[in-house]
Amino acid sequence: QVQLVASGGGSVQAGGSLRLSCAASGFSGGEYYMYWFRQTPDKERVGVACISPGGVVTRYADSVEGRLTISRINTNNTLFLQIERLKAEDTATYYCAASPVHSCYSDSWLNFRNVPNWGQGTQVTVSS
Repeated sequence: QVQLVASGGGSVQAGGSLRLSCAASGFSGGEYYMYWFRQTPDKERVGVACISPGGVVTRYADSVEGRLTISRINTNNTLFLQIERLKAEDTATYYCAASPVHSCYSDSWLNFRNVPNWGQGTQVTVSS
């Protein structure tokens, strides 16, 4: 059974940085595409970053403007999201997710309904 546990959220000031982590289990590192999504109370969950099973291919949503870096360490099955130059609009609950399909090259991963495995979310609050 796939389990994902996100951590690293918190309250930060605008302009700062944050690194989120996601500990994965139930599959071998390098088997699944992994993603980060975020959601605010008034909007649907949206995909912001994708990384291929080997960690070579990454893709980001246009909205994040190059401030996010997704990475993974397959030897201990951990996913990361580094967020730089935080803005108030980055305030959201961030979720890690995984799928054996839905390549970063496609747009299907951007729709949260297509992704089967989810972590519990970690809150990021950015104050200006």
